[in-house]
Amino acid sequence: MDSNKKYVITIARQYGSGGKTIGEMLAKDLGIHVYGRELLKLASDESGINEALFAKADEKVKDSRLFRIAQNVYSGELIPPENDDFTSNDNLFNYQAKIIKQLAEEESCVIVGRCADYILKDYDHVLSVFIHAPKDFCMEQSSRKLSMPSKELEKFIAKTDKYRADYYKYHTGRDWTDARNYDLCLDSSKLGFERCVAEIKAYMNVRFQ
Repeated sequence: MDSNKKYVITIARQYGSGGKTIGEMLAKDLGIHVYGRELLKLASDESGINEALFAKADEKVKDSRLFRIAQNVYSGELIPPENDDFTSNDNLFNYQAKIIKQLAEEESCVIVGRCADYILKDYDHVLSVFIHAPKDFCMEQSSRKLSMPSKELEKFIAKTDKYRADYYKYHTGRDWTDARNYDLCLDSSKLGFERCVAEIKAYMNVRFQ
């Protein structure tokens, strides 16, 4: 792999599968930045829209029935400040997407979540990864961070994954867990986090040689 060329790894992940941790480990190993929720601040700085609105939109979308049945597939357009919809959920997503594209053009990095695989689908130097794992594994991993009864934890994981699937469907028109959306799908319960990192790097060497 040519170290002078830029590359981006996008990581979509089921809750509890360790996808975020794998992304952080990969970025550290490669000596590049990893972006997740940091994108909200960058999008806020770019648009001039208060960062709290980006975070609030995330929460509002989780409970929106309309969001679950509607779609507004991302097309790259930005709504201008003079428009009433400038601070709409859709335009907040558009600004996040703008930042994701800027990062992909400016540096090598890892991007976790945020439909980055779809936003960057036309970029040749992007590798998209989906990290998944069986329910028991996700439960075990999640229980190390969240202190709640088993049934509540199970519901929380299911709700979080449902939100991620709905969010993805709304903005991309695609099914979040469809393997055809990604270059590489890895079961973290079978490989462990370190071997997931190794597999991604091995794939990068083949893909970007």
